[in-house]
Amino acid sequence: MWIEIAHFATIVALLLTLLQTSAPVVGVNMQRPVWIRVGRQASFMAAGLLTLAIMGVVISFLNHDFSVKYVAEHASRSLPMFYLTTALWGGHEGSLLFWAWLMALFTAIAVGWHWSTHARSIPWVLSILGAVTSGFLILVLFLSSPFERLTDPPFDGQDLNPLLQDPGMVFHPPFLYMGYVGFAIPFAFAVAALINGRITDEWILATRRWTLFSWAMLTTGIIFGAYWAYYELGWGGYWAWDPVENASFMPWLIATAFLHSVMVQERRRMFKIWNLFLIITTFALSLLGTFLVRSGVLSSVHAFASDPGRGVYILMFMAVVLLFSFGLLVFRADRLRTEVRLESPFSMEAAFLFNNLFLVIAGLTVLLGTLYPLAVETFGSSKVTVGAPYYNKVFIPIMLGILLLMGVGPLLVWRGVQMKSLLQSLTKPAMVGLAGAGLSLLVVVNHPYGAITVGLVLFVIHAHMTDVWHGIKKRMSNTGEGMTVALMGLFTRNKRRYGGFIVHFGILMMAMGFVGSGLFQEEKNLVLAQGDHVVIGRWKLVFEKIIDVEGKNWKAQEAVIQVEGPAGAFTLHPQKRVYQDHQMPTTEAAIFSGIREDLYVVLGDAVTETTWAFRIYRNPLVSWIWNGSGIMALGILFALLQGRRLSRKIAEKGTVELERGT
Repeated sequence: MWIEIAHFATIVALLLTLLQTSAPVVGVNMQRPVWIRVGRQASFMAAGLLTLAIMGVVISFLNHDFSVKYVAEHASRSLPMFYLTTALWGGHEGSLLFWAWLMALFTAIAVGWHWSTHARSIPWVLSILGAVTSGFLILVLFLSSPFERLTDPPFDGQDLNPLLQDPGMVFHPPFLYMGYVGFAIPFAFAVAALINGRITDEWILATRRWTLFSWAMLTTGIIFGAYWAYYELGWGGYWAWDPVENASFMPWLIATAFLHSVMVQERRRMFKIWNLFLIITTFALSLLGTFLVRSGVLSSVHAFASDPGRGVYILMFMAVVLLFSFGLLVFRADRLRTEVRLESPFSMEAAFLFNNLFLVIAGLTVLLGTLYPLAVETFGSSKVTVGAPYYNKVFIPIMLGILLLMGVGPLLVWRGVQMKSLLQSLTKPAMVGLAGAGLSLLVVVNHPYGAITVGLVLFVIHAHMTDVWHGIKKRMSNTGEGMTVALMGLFTRNKRRYGGFIVHFGILMMAMGFVGSGLFQEEKNLVLAQGDHVVIGRWKLVFEKIIDVEGKNWKAQEAVIQVEGPAGAFTLHPQKRVYQDHQMPTTEAAIFSGIREDLYVVLGDAVTETTWAFRIYRNPLVSWIWNGSGIMALGILFALLQGRRLSRKIAEKGTVELERGT
């Protein structure tokens, strides 16, 4: 019964989103505010109905209702409740419904939040978001339905993919989806500004927090995915430039460019066309990621089963969005031109411009590497793959350029600085960076990219600390405050700027983690008998025995490895699991994580009755990546605390007669 309720609720939600799409347009054209309010109520009701639909599917999983095809394909009676609850997004049908629900939920929140301050934009925002949500609901109801019944239901289901029976499954997809869907809100406000001709900074101010929130969610999802791949797949790495990994990375790069670029528009009224282009591209790349994952056109360990019909629909849907939004941008281009020009190549504006160019080129690099195999296969007869060597060769120099700009930026000012003054400001940070790079090359690092990264990290840290120190001294001079009070006042007065600094420090820490794990990883593949030992780096490992262990729906052979090293003596337990309803074995790596390095042990197959294959990795500084991401999260939260109220003039103009009677 619950699945029928969910199905009916989704059908009604589709009708309501179609009403949400059309009613505000009628209201604006006929100057009838009541129709706009109808659209608003329709968005609230659609969000409620899709919440009911989500509940219906989840309850079907919890009740082991295997007459539902989607439940039968992604659950079993032995599946733990932890994964039963989240199996909703374990397949493409449920994940698309989850996407549509998030779209409706975010729409309702955005409309409720901005109704009184952006009434001129809200009708078009309602209509645009309603159209996008309708597109996904049509896909769910007619091409990827999670509501299908089986005429001859099995007693038990096929179970969830073993790789998805992991806590990473609980966190990674929802955060990614919140990032993807969240970008629909600033996209809608941007397109609304293009439609109604009010291409001011209002849409930027309205969506600043939405953009930062969405970027934060996408960042978190990517980090969760990297960590999940690290400990679950048993290959000793965390990023393989897989097409589906790239699908989430591309919108992140363009969104990062947008977050920096909007500050120029707010401060100097520049980059208006560019910012609209960036946010439209970000949302378009989010849709492209959906196409790559759901259509199966590219091979990936993350991709869902191939379905040409679904892929064609998503491709057509994405084409409509692109043609409409970019067509509007071209149509309104004349009205977006500004008289403000770049005054100096040594200015904050110029630094942001080069930052944007580096990030966009990085995004194009990833896009080319992701789609090139598809193009070759479509227009040729051969299959090709683009792997890590291509990305590392092209991408790493771009990222080093971004690190350089990250250090130069705080030393610049708006409109420009004299060359002599800039050189004076750069002297000390540059000397620190060069000294660090030279010392690391002589003592530790044996690769030029590694030494350059170390030097740039020190350069950026010195530049940021110099900027903070100058701010403290100026505040102490102006207010007479002590150093601690001045520091707190400096940070609380401009949370956005110094939240960005904290994010930068997190990125620097992650950069060191990438260098350490990328250049200094040590790997050993060997066969051990009970009692054998192996030494890797500072660690001595002794293989004691193999034991049989069992979980709720799996059995495993587990190695007992005694380890001695700088952290003392401890035991690692790598496993080789076989799930009850699947023949495919999975690896469960045993990892000791320290500040300096990780010890990573993978149990392979039995070679003889008494010997087993092992892969052992020593991964320096990997924990810096995860810790750096935590620092980034703190910086994002701090920046989100920055309030930016719209002026009374904007608020008053936005509430006119559309608000009368509400």
